Amino acid sequence: MRAQTDEPRAAVQRADIPRSAGIWAAAGGIVSVALGVIAGELTAAAVSPAVSPVTAVGGAVIDALPPAVKEGAISLFGTSDKLVFLIVMCIVIAVLAGAAGIAETRRRFTGIVGIAAFGVIGAAAVLTRAQASAAALAGPVVAALLAMALLAFYRNRYQRWLGVWDPAVGHSADRTPDLGRPSDRATDPDRATDPDRSPARRSFLQAVGVGGAVAVVVGIAAAAVRSTAVGIAQARANLVLPAPATPAAALPEGAELALPHIAPLVTPNADFYRIDTALVVPTVNPDSWKLKVNGMVDHEVEIDLRALLAKPLVENYTTLACVSNEVGGSLVGNAKWLGWPVRELLAMAGVQPGADMVLSRSTDGFTAGTPLEAMTDQRNAIIAVGMNGEPLPQEHGFPARLVVPGLYGFVSATKWVTSLTVTRFADEKGYWSTRGWSDHGPIKTQSRIDTPRDGTSLKTDTVALGGVAWAPHRGISKVQVRADGGSWQDAVLGAGISKDTWVQWTARLAPGTGQHQIQVRAFDGGGEPQTDQVAPVVPDGASGYHTITLQTA
Repeated sequence: MRAQTDEPRAAVQRADIPRSAGIWAAAGGIVSVALGVIAGELTAAAVSPAVSPVTAVGGAVIDALPPAVKEGAISLFGTSDKLVFLIVMCIVIAVLAGAAGIAETRRRFTGIVGIAAFGVIGAAAVLTRAQASAAALAGPVVAALLAMALLAFYRNRYQRWLGVWDPAVGHSADRTPDLGRPSDRATDPDRATDPDRSPARRSFLQAVGVGGAVAVVVGIAAAAVRSTAVGIAQARANLVLPAPATPAAALPEGAELALPHIAPLVTPNADFYRIDTALVVPTVNPDSWKLKVNGMVDHEVEIDLRALLAKPLVENYTTLACVSNEVGGSLVGNAKWLGWPVRELLAMAGVQPGADMVLSRSTDGFTAGTPLEAMTDQRNAIIAVGMNGEPLPQEHGFPARLVVPGLYGFVSATKWVTSLTVTRFADEKGYWSTRGWSDHGPIKTQSRIDTPRDGTSLKTDTVALGGVAWAPHRGISKVQVRADGGSWQDAVLGAGISKDTWVQWTARLAPGTGQHQIQVRAFDGGGEPQTDQVAPVVPDGASGYHTITLQTA
């Protein structure tokens, strides 16, 4: 009788608990959070399409990371850094969700409180996004509420499986009971002697399985609903670019050198590097896109894509480089761009005296501070709509972006551009300039050895070298190579397209047999040599000679 009065709840002896129980508790947490996140994304798609809870959290994390961490990721993963970040983010979310599931089965409401806390973090992250509104809060709120409700459901099913459900009370115990107490499952068919064979176990596992299947199916559908990429891709495919009023000159004879493995003179769109702050490529509807000019101007100007395409467009080749490019790195490319000169748009607005900077803004909130002079002088700074003879690819700024020769992208090459604010450096800062980078970003003279690759072993003592060199807006006048710190030898230059583009070069060295260090340097159009001073990418771009090691026989 004492056992009946003092032990009203059934309990599970430690030896009776299946080893897989903890795994299934974690699975319940993961399924709960997955379904909650999917519901949040669908809600956001309906009420605030421009802001996704998941990408908002990811973007906020990226914004908060120290510059050294971001540069380390770019250096390690290159243009795959965003994919790696998303994978890591999903793993972290799954681990935390699993931990919440386990915690909830051990003590009621601990996992639920954890999910609520992450809901608050999600709401705060959403509010940091450029296009956030009060409606954007609906996504993380729905995600958290549904995930908490599902976690409570799975907790109850889980505890009934292990025999800790009290039908008289109508809810599970506040925490799992003392595992040393005797079990009293004989009166309840759900509490079979073997928990691994009980109907309650089957019910719990079925619930987790169905939830997981729903998460997969609805998740795929949600991804399609949440993204307008398919529609935007079709709109891009239907867009017909006008013929340029001023077409690019034909490539000069001898511009491309006949040496295998040198970077092509014109970089294909698919191979052009992509480095930006957008965790997911923004999808901008060309029919609703507008570019606004405001700030220190006589009157504000707004132009849509139709009006922009009606302007006398110009076409030019321009080499762009990322400030994160290491010496000898690949975050640089050359393309043929079609667009309208920025100076013409600024002239329509009327720039006021005292202004010295144009703060461009992307649809995802990124900003870049560009010297006003670079936007108004005679260089080919344009609002670009075309790249290599076709509309801008989505990942490179469709429907419009900025291209400014001579400046690193972090202060000039705003993609998915939506506004230009004429202002002063004393009053405004671009995104990266508030994170340890310089305000001005002229591209440093650089050169690179493309062939042979570092570490190559050759069966000859004569080495055929080739690569590219660039100093946009200044041009390249000479490239030299040397072996083992010896005398410099002039390389053969391809005919440059213009001072805004890189050039190809080739050279031959006969350093003899053995291991050798080969270096390259370039001179800009004014005869100024590339510096040999080694500098990191922060705060204004890497410098030094690209050096490779070869073994010759």
